[in-house]
Amino acid sequence: MNPEHTPVLVNEVIELLEPKGTGIYVDGTVGLGGHAAAVLQASAPDGRLIGVDLDSEALVVAKEKLYEYRGRWTLIQGNFARLDRRLATHSISEIDGVLLDLGVSSLQLDTSSRGFSFIHPGQLDMRMDGKQSLSAAQVVNHDREDELADIFARFGEERWAKRIARRIAQARKSRPITTTLQLAEIVQKAIPQKTTRARIHPATKVFQALRIYVNDELENLLTGLDVAVSALRPGGRICVISFHSLEDRIVKQRFRTLSRLCICPPKTPICICHHVPSLQILTKHPITPTPEEVRQNPRSRSAKLRAAVKIRES
Repeated sequence: MNPEHTPVLVNEVIELLEPKGTGIYVDGTVGLGGHAAAVLQASAPDGRLIGVDLDSEALVVAKEKLYEYRGRWTLIQGNFARLDRRLATHSISEIDGVLLDLGVSSLQLDTSSRGFSFIHPGQLDMRMDGKQSLSAAQVVNHDREDELADIFARFGEERWAKRIARRIAQARKSRPITTTLQLAEIVQKAIPQKTTRARIHPATKVFQALRIYVNDELENLLTGLDVAVSALRPGGRICVISFHSLEDRIVKQRFRTLSRLCICPPKTPICICHHVPSLQILTKHPITPTPEEVRQNPRSRSAKLRAAVKIRES
């Protein structure tokens, strides 16, 4: 665990979120607390923060990270897709800003027992919430071959999805696939060597796809975006950091829809939807890390930040 881990695009997040001294802010994926600490510092002396995370281990680290700001934050284990219920529990009707830093945390990647990474030997797990029943091992060992291929293609955009699924189905007949290294080796052997890129491990997309599927990340993102925008007061801001194209596409499209005057089908002769826009987009193009940040933190290289401001009540 590394409580001193530097959060991605932290200066850009603070610039776009514009924390105020009397505001209420939500970090819906608080992780190790890096962004949360920056928000609390920028919203001194009285800014308040609600930190939400599925991972109970991450919340332990975040609590230590945020100790100096005690009295101004509340940490909650849960899913940001149910943010409205969390806020209602604390009698909060509106918030001034929300941040979602999507994907897997450094703590999860670096803890071998969590099974998120093929870099470290560990049990094949990938659950962000350890209390949920579905794990990556269950999916790999029990889903049908065609179901596995669909998961790898949809959530990992894996070119060799069918071939990999076939190899997995064959391998699990001999013995269950229970470790990260077992799965990584099967995937590596399934992909033609001449098609692999030297800088990216062949199992990267499969591990990404399994993690997204096991944790239902894309559905949670779709729901979470709407819940977060609904919770914002007029003038409140939302910032979302994504790390791969599927997430970024969802954020981009949802922001666009919520910012449009008309969402009728393209060939509709006149507008009949009477759609009322609720957002103004602040980032025409996604903000990405500087070369210096990527040098200092290579895991930031694929990060994309998009932001919008609430212009009126939905």
